[in-house]
Amino acid sequence: MSEEFIAKLKETAQQVELELDRILPTPDGNPLGEPMRHAVLNGGKRLRAYLVMESAKMFGVDNKKAVAVASAIECMHAYSLVHDDLPCMDDDDLRRGQPTVHVKWDQATAVLVGDALQTFAFEILGGLNTSAEVRVTLMTTLAKAAGANGMVLGQVQDIAAETARKKLNLEQIAQLQANKTGALIEWSATAGAMIGRQYIGPLVEYAAALGQAFQIVDDILDVEGDASTAGKRLKKDAAAGKATFVSLLGLDGAKSRAAELIETANGALAPYGASADPLRHVAQFVLHRDM
Repeated sequence: MSEEFIAKLKETAQQVELELDRILPTPDGNPLGEPMRHAVLNGGKRLRAYLVMESAKMFGVDNKKAVAVASAIECMHAYSLVHDDLPCMDDDDLRRGQPTVHVKWDQATAVLVGDALQTFAFEILGGLNTSAEVRVTLMTTLAKAAGANGMVLGQVQDIAAETARKKLNLEQIAQLQANKTGALIEWSATAGAMIGRQYIGPLVEYAAALGQAFQIVDDILDVEGDASTAGKRLKKDAAAGKATFVSLLGLDGAKSRAAELIETANGALAPYGASADPLRHVAQFVLHRDM
């Protein structure tokens, strides 16, 4: 990846983290303050935040609004990770190179931190300095993307797949991951258009391809990635006997499929011309990432 893109990604992360540090509960004022901050401010790529902010720039959205919306999606994403790491789900003890919330504190705290972060995302959007129509659109679409027709549905499908007698086929895995991973990526990529009250169709197509490529690369990294770089335990899927893009397509087939999806994602951005180059850079990052 280009040094320029990595610098922009880091700049976005810094802006969003400064905003989150400002608005999150403080450890001295709230017992959830420290674990909430641990979950949100302890590293991460901030890819969803970057999608929000760069899509917002495409439609001339004020940077202050974009940072607020980016902070909301990072809270929602962090909530999903805190709950996903719990023993009753993926049972992970490491996230972003640090102990997961239930390990550093306890399971009850982790559940409540996840609850708090989820609702805090809506609190941020509810206070956004824009029209009521835009605020309602952002909140309702995020609720759908994160809930029983989106991310949570994908998590349920993922848990069910672990004990199913028959392993999932390629189409079923793609649908599962479109819910579990893709829904929040789609929301992030379309947020700028929603704030600017613009048509989101091409961005939906872009995000669908990007989200699936993201998950395929995740499956590839689970097989051949470096745990110290990834900041989490790897090779879990094979140990659990889960069907993945890699188990069905093979490593080479999965890499080819990811590359094809990135081409599709970039092609969907044609109507925006050069203004969408930052989103094209995201696609290349997703394809070549090592974490």
